[in-house]
Parts: sequence; C-alpha cells; structure tokens
Amino acid sequence: MNIPFNKPYLTGKETEYMVQAVQNGQLSGNGEFTKKCQTFFQERYGFRKCLLTTSGTDALEMCAMLCGLQPGDEVIVPSYTFVSTALAFLREGAKVVFADSMQRNPNLDAETIESLVTPRTRVIVPVHYAGVACDMDAIMAVAKKHNLLVVEDAAQAINSYYTSNVRHQTLSLGGIGHLAAFSFHETKNVTAGGEGGLLVVNDGQFLRRAEILWEKGTNRAEFFRGAVNKYGWVDMGSSFLPAEINAAFLWAQLENLDTIQQKRIALWKCYYEHLSQMQNVSFSLPDLPDYATNNAHLFYITFPTLDERTAFIQFLKEHNISCVFHYLSLHASPFYRDKHDGRVLPECDRYADTLVRLPMYYELTFDDIDRICDTIRMFYANR
Repeated sequence: MNIPFNKPYLTGKETEYMVQAVQNGQLSGNGEFTKKCQTFFQERYGFRKCLLTTSGTDALEMCAMLCGLQPGDEVIVPSYTFVSTALAFLREGAKVVFADSMQRNPNLDAETIESLVTPRTRVIVPVHYAGVACDMDAIMAVAKKHNLLVVEDAAQAINSYYTSNVRHQTLSLGGIGHLAAFSFHETKNVTAGGEGGLLVVNDGQFLRRAEILWEKGTNRAEFFRGAVNKYGWVDMGSSFLPAEINAAFLWAQLENLDTIQQKRIALWKCYYEHLSQMQNVSFSLPDLPDYATNNAHLFYITFPTLDERTAFIQFLKEHNISCVFHYLSLHASPFYRDKHDGRVLPECDRYADTLVRLPMYYELTFDDIDRICDTIRMFYANR
C-alpha cells in the first residue's frame, strides 16, 4: 500500500457547514463563518485584527501593500522559503535582500540580519519554518533600532509559540511582528478547502487600511458598520476576501484544531523516537531551540550530500513511500540570480540540497511510521 506525502484531513463537518453557508445566502464572503474564523484567531491567540484571505500568498501581498514601500526600498527575506514570501514585496517595487539560514535549522540567521541593513531597508520578513519560531527577540531588537517593520511569514506556524526573554512571556507566532500572514493550503495543519489564508494586524496604524485593501480598495466595511453614510473607491486593493464556503470549511477544521494538533504532535514524536535510536545513519534530525514550540507541521531530516538525499528519496519511492525535498534557494533561482548581490548563502544552499520531508498528515498511522522507519533502516543496510 502506498503511503502518500500528504493527505488533507476531513473532520466530518465541512460539508454540513458549507451547505449552511449556501443556505445563509451570502456566498461572496464576510458572512457568519468568516466572522467566526476571524474571531477564533483574535480570541485564542490575542491577535489584534484578523482578516481571512483567499491564500497565504494574498495575505503576504496585503502585508507588503500595507508597508507602504517605494521603489528601491529594501526588504530582508530568507532565501530558504517559498517564492510567495519574496514575490509579495517585489510586486510593490522593493528590492529583496536575501538572508542565509541558521546552521542549526532552516530559519533565517537572526545574528546576521543587522549586517544586511542599509539606509534603504524598510522591512524584515522572518519565516517560521516548520512552525518553529525564529529568534524574534533578536529580530525585533534590530527592527526597533533601525525603525523597521517586521512581517511574520507564519504560513506553517498555526498554534506555535515563542518564549521571549525580553518580554518574559510566551507569545503566539504571528502576534509578535507588526503584521503576519498564515496559510490554510491543503498541506497545512488545517485547510480552508485547498487554499486560504489569514492576514494578522498587530499594529494599530494598519487597521483601517487593511480593511480597505481587503474590500477591493473601498471603505465598504466602514459603511456596513455605520461609520460612514456611503462608500466608494478610496485606495488600492484586490479581491482578497475568500468565498464563504471556504470559511465554512475552515471553521470545521478550527473546531477540531486541538484534536488535530494532538495527533500530529504524537506522530512527530513517534518519528523522532524511532529515528533517534537508529545506529550507523548519516542523517540529522530536526532542531528545536529552547525558545520555540513544535506544532508538528512537518518532519524533516537532512543528509550530508545531495547524492545521498536523491538515493534516499528514490529508495523510499520504490517501496511506495512518498517523501519530497523542499525549497530551492531563491537567491540562485533563474528569475532572481542576476538581481542577487552575489553573496554566498551556504546554509540555505545546504538545506536546498540535503533536506527531506517525510510523510506527515492526520490520518498517518503509527504502523505507517513503523513501516517508514523500517524502510529507512533497509536503505542504510543496503548501502
């Protein structure tokens, strides 16, 4: 039997709530289920304002628009991330300055960020890879010192936290920077039916404009609240608001978030226990800093070389187990390499060549993990 890399989980309530959305007669969005989802995130995680979007990419594009960038402004982005992180800011005319990853995990190296700051720098975009927090105390300190905005790419980081030594409290990822973006793509811990996202606004200066961008550049949201007696076109914007049936699908998932997280974390721990006990292997296990929690978004291992990773993926494929590598270095991509400043980013390139994601989804069983790990033992026995 084949073990897929990913399989979206259905709680059983998705169809029922989608039918309710149709019966409510407000399919275009911002109805009952949209409001429920947004309130859920604000109340559970302490986010100041939340707006559902059609994707995590759209949430990032809203963040970039809210930053008020001008042509030539610079934005510091990790090179080891999905292309949407960079594209959102390039669309606003900014220059992307790529940062290297840490040696201990794929997150951007906070200790190197200040060396990348110039008089043109406006924004830092930490990406919480695998739902594991970047060193946000260090990042926020640089931002404060140089009067920069921080946009958290929390696409993978739902229900994950950071322990701040500066603020002496544990903070929800997505609630630390000025703005943040989440993704509800089908590969994430919860999904809005394939695609979906969330814009988080933590800084009050962006509250009004965020709603206007979300409402296609109009002040319609203020009109419906009775704050203005008519509405019109007042700013830029786009069709960022998702359909109500997507919000209904997401609500069914959010109702079961704790159950989903408990199972995923148990699977993650099962992987770690099995793999950490293996002898005569060359891969490295995920690193979890003391300041970060684990939301079990994915389980990855890294190999010493590209050739060994390629052989590993092929061996598991031959045994009907699907595993994949992840990002390629954006600074070396065909689109951007001529625009990059020429710096070598060795850690980012190392992860691009050596990291493998193992199957991780709610319906994965512990017997499946036993089989995967037995196959990994076979891989090394054959070598």
